[in-house]
Amino acid sequence: MPIKTIDHAFTSNSLTSAATDPTFAGALSFMRRRFTKSLEGVDAVVWGIPFDAATSNRPGARFGPQAIRRASAIFDNDPQYPFSRDLFSDMAVIDYGDCLLDYGNHQKTPETIEQEASHIIAEGAFLLTLGGDHFITWPLLKAHADQHGPLALVQFDAHQDTWFDDNTRIDHGSFVARAVRDGIIDPDHSIQVGIRTHAPEDFGIKLLYGHHVEEMSAAEIAGAILERTAGKPAYLTFDIDCLDPAYAPGTGTPVAGGPSSAKILSVLRQLGSLDMRGADVVEVAPAYDHADITAIAGATVAMYMLGLRAERQTGPLNI
Repeated sequence: MPIKTIDHAFTSNSLTSAATDPTFAGALSFMRRRFTKSLEGVDAVVWGIPFDAATSNRPGARFGPQAIRRASAIFDNDPQYPFSRDLFSDMAVIDYGDCLLDYGNHQKTPETIEQEASHIIAEGAFLLTLGGDHFITWPLLKAHADQHGPLALVQFDAHQDTWFDDNTRIDHGSFVARAVRDGIIDPDHSIQVGIRTHAPEDFGIKLLYGHHVEEMSAAEIAGAILERTAGKPAYLTFDIDCLDPAYAPGTGTPVAGGPSSAKILSVLRQLGSLDMRGADVVEVAPAYDHADITAIAGATVAMYMLGLRAERQTGPLNI
């Protein structure tokens, strides 16, 4: 039995050490990982971007990173289900804190995000970002594409985010259109899951509408994703409003008729062969949440992303 400590995010002596903080206390980094800006020996980075000035409906996603970190405390100590392992025993993960943005000059936001993300990626670390509204995915995609080339986009969302964009807008509903036009993503190998709205363009991206997701099994959805991406380097972005408002009320633009958290988590669990080069969880807006339902869903999705990364790094366990 290890000697118990508290505030593991500051007191840990190893990037792969398990935390022993009580669930209800201690410093709330993501899953108690060490807070640090040092990237030495780091396999994966969790980073927050508290930005929501691009929202078209309800603001509040700037508080998403805080809420997700708080909800992630429930995963501490025990082997993480369904991966049956301490995700951090063989994968060094840090909480890089948050991106510092000038709230009075939003035109600087994309460059600020892209530059810091590029620094992290250049050090060889896998970057998992906590938003923030969905605009932040635009500079994140640019940073990842600079390193890996055009990406297959796997997007869980109620919205296509392909609305008109003049390349200067700060808008969470148009980043996909911009990414296609600029060659950042490859639409022929990209897929959007859970769509429950209509947009003027689909740019050739494969759509699994909400009613398709309702009728398909989790295995069929995962199979469609893997078939579409075809082994290409992929970026996974998860807008929490992909889930039905019953499972994610705390978001800016909720849309009825979505899937359950259980079904979508089952889909994620079956994406082990996806060549995921980066990922984000966005649009958690805790002011509209109840009993942390949405924050828990967001934290769980983020944990699954790290679980998939851990398995890709060390291989799955046979259970």
